[in-house]
Amino acid sequence: MHFYLSKIIVKNIILAVMLTSYLLFSQEKHKTDLFDLEVQEKINLNKSYSHFSKAGLFFIENNWDSTLVYSMQHLNTIKQNIDLANYAHYMRGYSFNEKKLYQEANNEFNKISPEFEFDFIVKKRLAEIALEKNEFKKAVSYLEPLTKLSLEKYKYFKKSEVFQNLGLCYLHLKEFNQAESYLVKNVEFNEQLKDTLDLITAYGSIANLYYVQYKDDLAIPYFEKAYQLSKNTKDFDAKRIATLNMAVVEENRKDLRKALEYRKEYEKWKDSLNDQNKIYEVAQIEKEFAVKQKQQEVNLLEAENKSKIRERNGLLYSALTLLILLGVALYYYKEKSKANKIIVAQKEDLDALNATKDKLFSIVSHDLRSSVNALKTSNNKLLDNLEAKNLDALDEQLQNNSAIVNGAYNLLDNLLHWALLQTDQSYFEIASIRLFSIVEQTAYNYKPLMLENNIDFKNDVLKSVSIFADQESLKIILRNLLDNAIKFSEPNGIIKVYTQSTNEKYCDLIIEDSGIGMQESTRLELLEDTISLSKKENKNSIGTGLGLQLCKSMIKKNKGKFDIESELGKGTKMIVSLPLKA
Repeated sequence: MHFYLSKIIVKNIILAVMLTSYLLFSQEKHKTDLFDLEVQEKINLNKSYSHFSKAGLFFIENNWDSTLVYSMQHLNTIKQNIDLANYAHYMRGYSFNEKKLYQEANNEFNKISPEFEFDFIVKKRLAEIALEKNEFKKAVSYLEPLTKLSLEKYKYFKKSEVFQNLGLCYLHLKEFNQAESYLVKNVEFNEQLKDTLDLITAYGSIANLYYVQYKDDLAIPYFEKAYQLSKNTKDFDAKRIATLNMAVVEENRKDLRKALEYRKEYEKWKDSLNDQNKIYEVAQIEKEFAVKQKQQEVNLLEAENKSKIRERNGLLYSALTLLILLGVALYYYKEKSKANKIIVAQKEDLDALNATKDKLFSIVSHDLRSSVNALKTSNNKLLDNLEAKNLDALDEQLQNNSAIVNGAYNLLDNLLHWALLQTDQSYFEIASIRLFSIVEQTAYNYKPLMLENNIDFKNDVLKSVSIFADQESLKIILRNLLDNAIKFSEPNGIIKVYTQSTNEKYCDLIIEDSGIGMQESTRLELLEDTISLSKKENKNSIGTGLGLQLCKSMIKKNKGKFDIESELGKGTKMIVSLPLKA
């Protein structure tokens, strides 16, 4: 048995493996921001349709399960608005497609009427589903009309994608002349645009077309072009495919030394891609398990704290015994007195830590128990309303459940970050950050809540301002301060985030609300440098004060400053001063 495959077998492997990669590579993996803007505009124009608005907001946030729930509720309650129904079916089809439920996605897209203003995007989605199912003739029937669209419509997807996929469909169908026509157009189009990744894909596709027809003199230069371009990109998948192609080409040309070099390089990019995919997989944790996982972390943290307390007590008793022995041996009252003072100070610190820990767990346990009890009560009402088919009450109960779960989640999230900060286990890297984009990203997650409470939000942070801070801890600070601003704001209130310069070394980031404000004694107490915790109340929320303590600790670790300006009944300004230079 020969170690190296024959040329025809190797070429079959290229066609079976590489073309699949190029098909997937050429497809759009995420919806464009432009269509998100269209959905947002529809929400703004149809705010009276609450289910549609919620479905649209969750669609923009890529929350596919919630999109499916609210879009179905919209379709079940609203029949006469065909335009909104088309949007709802599109969002459902896209959500099913993202969840890899292709038959359900296909059914939803086919329910959209031909008069839909974005029917051309629907056809592109149907073509992608056909490609996933290797139904190439069906894919061609959807893609061919897309070659004749106006330039205005191509802003929603690249024209080169249509040429690419049409060419590869015809290649799979072994209609080589048709395939060559589209793949040549794709190469010419991408050479004009000079997009590296698209050019690599275009060169690889036409090279495969020629190679499978044994036109090596035409194919190999394109393989080489794709390989050379892959050196200029950070995309591991593109590097992997281009390198593997060159390895197979050199194997067929019997240049085994070059083939081995390409194989080694291919394995390197393959390993890098696997590492990257593992990182992405870890990041995709399902949100519905978040509370359960955080609770497990709290239990683990409690066990670790008990172990540390026992360890500290052991060390304390050992130190006490040693000091007593030294005092007896040396008979120096002064040294013994100093030792006793040290022991007393350590004991007081330990007692303070224990008291803080006990109080923290007492408050957290009370809040979690209250949240679970409230959720239990709310679920009973939810079942009653479900049995009575009271849809308005069901919507209210679902929103109430969501608020309870979000509150418990925020509490557990703050507890985890506080514990990591106290034990120096959190990753921390100070770098230059554009403040406007961080504020915009963080506030985006709170917009549905602010919309629900009719709170106006303004991000007036200067886009030119850059500060030096750890990005993740800065997001935690902003989340907690925005969360507090929402909690203590009345309906129809205003929350503003803006910057001001009072010092050439610092930038002041101000989170201002028009809420209930606070007394001067409360303001001073909150500014004290202490780890003490206390239950604080307003008419809507109960908290541990842990979030603000966490903010103060992280601001300090970022070499920043914290201040509060507030008057009772006149709102509050939370001022975070961060360094402008490292």
